[in-house]
Amino acid sequence: MRHLTEIRGVLVAFGALLLLALLWCTLSGDGRLRDLEKPVRMLAASTVMLTVLACRPSRKALWWGLIAGAMAGAVFIAYQRWFIGLDRPGGLINSITFGDIMLCMGLMCLAGTLDFAGRSALWPSLGALAGLVGSVATGTRGGWIAIALAALLLGRYGHVLRGRWRKVLALLALALLVSTYFIPQTGTRQRIDQGFNDVHQYFNGGETFTNIGIRFELWRSALQLIERRPLLGASIPTARREMEELVAQHRAHPYVLEFEHFHNDILQALVFGGVVGLLVWGGTLVAPFVFFLRQMQRGGGARNAPALAGLLLVLSYFSFGLTEVIFWSVRSCMFYAMMLFLLAGLCLNAKEDAQ
Repeated sequence: MRHLTEIRGVLVAFGALLLLALLWCTLSGDGRLRDLEKPVRMLAASTVMLTVLACRPSRKALWWGLIAGAMAGAVFIAYQRWFIGLDRPGGLINSITFGDIMLCMGLMCLAGTLDFAGRSALWPSLGALAGLVGSVATGTRGGWIAIALAALLLGRYGHVLRGRWRKVLALLALALLVSTYFIPQTGTRQRIDQGFNDVHQYFNGGETFTNIGIRFELWRSALQLIERRPLLGASIPTARREMEELVAQHRAHPYVLEFEHFHNDILQALVFGGVVGLLVWGGTLVAPFVFFLRQMQRGGGARNAPALAGLLLVLSYFSFGLTEVIFWSVRSCMFYAMMLFLLAGLCLNAKEDAQ
């Protein structure tokens, strides 16, 4: 296969994820076949890259799709929030997942402005703003970490975002984000104030059954489980039994048993896979990030747009995983894997075109 040397690390990372899941399912007495679903699907998403390499589609087809998706999502979620009156709308899925994917689409639209000349860059700019609006409307706060890290990345590679329109977009996005705090209807100020109050209560002996307090308790419980099996982790039934033991010993609050995951991808990987599982899961983020970073550094202008979009995709998912298990949902897993391999294919096509 063409470009195998360049993409080998990414394929190995996703292959290792599937291999580890197979070993866990085979060797563990209480393993489940359904635990293979996400690793199988994510590796199978590499066929998207093969299709892109074979068919060589226009990059603008992706950008227009992201623009349309971000705008449609923003309209739908705004309707749910401000017309129906849902407090935490999420389209047809979980509100946090919806908000995170909307923000991710918006950031990738920002990268897409590099493939639009002059005032036509207004269209992906609107897509970027729509993604931000959609994320704000869901009320999710985890995405704000992604915005901060994306700002650092764009600061490092800000030279590729050339042109007056792109600079205006950056200022508009910043102004929109800040303005949401002062607009009561967005609920941003309420969410921020609630967050500070939750933290204050938790560390001062107050109520812990709050959005942030629950996360702290889940993280504290996860650390206790990790201490027992740091290298290889525990199966889901085993971890469940040990969580029940922690509750019985009053080392964890009973409500931690109500949640299916630990609201942190790193801790989730450590609990159920130990250090080995963390390294394998981390490879599915690190290997693609290194691939896209090399495309940015070596590719010149032709690969800047898809490479920057790939960097923002990986960085966003890492950020989301700090306060949520973003890889818990099959939908979010497939969005990540399919978009990653699609962007990788576009980068490799651009390299061929430049030769």
